[in-house]
Amino acid sequence: MKPYQLAALAIPAVLLVACGKAPAPAAPAIAPTELAAIETPPPEYPVALACAGAGGKSVLTVVVGPEGRPTEVKLAQSSGQPALDESAQRKVREWKFKPATRNGQPVSQTIQVPVDFKPPQPKPDECFAIEEQQRRGG
Repeated sequence: MKPYQLAALAIPAVLLVACGKAPAPAAPAIAPTELAAIETPPPEYPVALACAGAGGKSVLTVVVGPEGRPTEVKLAQSSGQPALDESAQRKVREWKFKPATRNGQPVSQTIQVPVDFKPPQPKPDECFAIEEQQRRGG
């Protein structure tokens, strides 16, 4: 076999080996997603505080687990009314979320949740009965 024929056979063989060693394509990156609220019913407003015109803002620190439910709810800032703070914490524990994801997997995430309590206007009907009872000394 002549040298140029040998070279002609060697070049395709080298090319085939080089092609076999090409790096595998990287897996497509999965974009992270953020936490999204699904069900956030408001807390109950204690009637006595609504009638008294007491309001405030509770701020809660909430850890939402990978299943989309709060796993931890702590009071970060009080409204100044313990009954409002307790009502906010009780209701937020029932909230439902679409969990955040990283690399396509659900993950826990910590958020701050402000809960505003503004006295209802007009006053609830129960207020009139409470006020009447207080006038009568009871």
